[in-house]
Amino acid sequence: MKAFFMRNKMWSVAILLAVAAAAAVGLNRTRGVEVQTWEVRAQPLVQTVVASGRVMSPARVAIGATITGRVIKVLVQEGDRVEAGQPLIELEADELRAALQQAHAAEQTARTRVANVSELGLATAQESLAQAKATLDWSERELKRNRELYDSGFIGKAKLEEAQRALDVARSQYDSARTQRTSQTKGGVQSREALARLQEAVAARELADAKLAQTVIRASVPGTILTRQVEPGDIVQPAKTLLTLASAGETRITAQIDEKNLPLVKVGDSALASADAFPDAKFNAELYYLAPSVDAQRGSVEARLRVPQPPPHLRADMTLSVEILGARKDQALVVPAQALRAGNSGTPKVLVANGGKAVSREVKVGLRGTGKVEIVEGLSGGEQVILDAAIAAGTRVRGRALAQEFIAPAKASGK
Repeated sequence: MKAFFMRNKMWSVAILLAVAAAAAVGLNRTRGVEVQTWEVRAQPLVQTVVASGRVMSPARVAIGATITGRVIKVLVQEGDRVEAGQPLIELEADELRAALQQAHAAEQTARTRVANVSELGLATAQESLAQAKATLDWSERELKRNRELYDSGFIGKAKLEEAQRALDVARSQYDSARTQRTSQTKGGVQSREALARLQEAVAARELADAKLAQTVIRASVPGTILTRQVEPGDIVQPAKTLLTLASAGETRITAQIDEKNLPLVKVGDSALASADAFPDAKFNAELYYLAPSVDAQRGSVEARLRVPQPPPHLRADMTLSVEILGARKDQALVVPAQALRAGNSGTPKVLVANGGKAVSREVKVGLRGTGKVEIVEGLSGGEQVILDAAIAAGTRVRGRALAQEFIAPAKASGK
C-alpha cells in the first residue's frame, strides 16, 4: 500500500511540473520573445576609409665616388643624421695635391707673362716706335735736301738713290715698330696670346682643384644614412654605390585605397595613422594626392599623405594603418550594421519592436562604417530596432535595450 502511494506521489509531481512548464511557455508566447534592441538616436558620425600604407622617403640618394681611388676614412655609420655638405668619405689625395700645386705654378707664370706684355713689353714697343719715327723723319728731310742738291748739280744720281733707299728702310722700320706697339696693347696679338695662356692655366688649376675636391665625398642633401657598403682600404670606382642616404624633408605616406571607396575621399581630407609596431601612437596626416589611374591588378588607387609632425619612432618603409576621415555629420540617425537585413527588392530593411511585435521597415542607408550605418529614411528617433538576426517579422517580442555607446568613426575598408 505504501509503495502505491509513493508511485502516485511521483506521478503527481511530474504532472505538476509539466503543467508549470506549459504555463511558462504560454506566458512567454503571450509576453513575447526577449530580443536585443537599439534605440535610434541622433549622434555624431564620421566615416573613414581604412587602408594599409608605408612611410615613404622623399628620396633615396645613392652616394658614390666620381674618381677611382683608395678609401682613407669612412666618417659615418648607418643611422647617422648628416647635413648637406658634410664629409662622408675621404680618398687618398697625395697625387692630386701635387697636381694642384703644379697648376698653381703654371697659372702664376701665365699671369707674369700677361704683366710683361701689358707693362714692360708695351713700354719697349713705344720706345722703339718713337726711335723709328725719328729715323723716318730724318730720312725724309735728308731725301728732300739731296733732291735739291741733285737738281742744283752738286751731287750725282747715285747719292740721291742712296738717300731714297735710306728713307724706304726707315719707313719699313717705323711700320714694324708700330705693328709691334699695337700687338703689345690691350687687344693686340701678343696681349691676346698672353691672356689665352692665362685662361688655359686658370682652367687647368680649376680642374686640378675640382679633382682634389672629389677625394672628399660629401652629402648632397641632409638626411639619414641607411646603408654603408665601404670600408677604409677599399679601392672604389665610379658607378659603385658606397652609401645610401634617405634625404630629410617632409615625411610622407603612400597607401592603396580600394577603388570603390574613391567617392568617400578627396584631396585635403585629414587622416589618422599609426605604425603597426606602435598601434596606440596615432598621429595626424593630410591627403594631398590621389593617383589619376587605377591599378587594374589590385583594383586600388594610390593615395599619398603628408605628416606635418611625424613621431620619432617612424622609420622609412614602416608599415602603417591609415584612417582617412571622409564624410561626417554632427547629427545622424545611427543603428548598428547588424540590424540591417536584405530585402526582396534589394532595398535594405530593419525590424522594429512596435506594440510588442517585430515589424519590418524598409530604410535608406547613408554613411556606412565598421559596425555603424546612418539611416536617412525609414526610421525616426526613439524607435527600437531589433538586433537578433533569428527573429522574423510578426514575432511577438519584448525588447531589452542595449546601453548606448559612443559612436566610433565609421570605416570603409581599403586595400
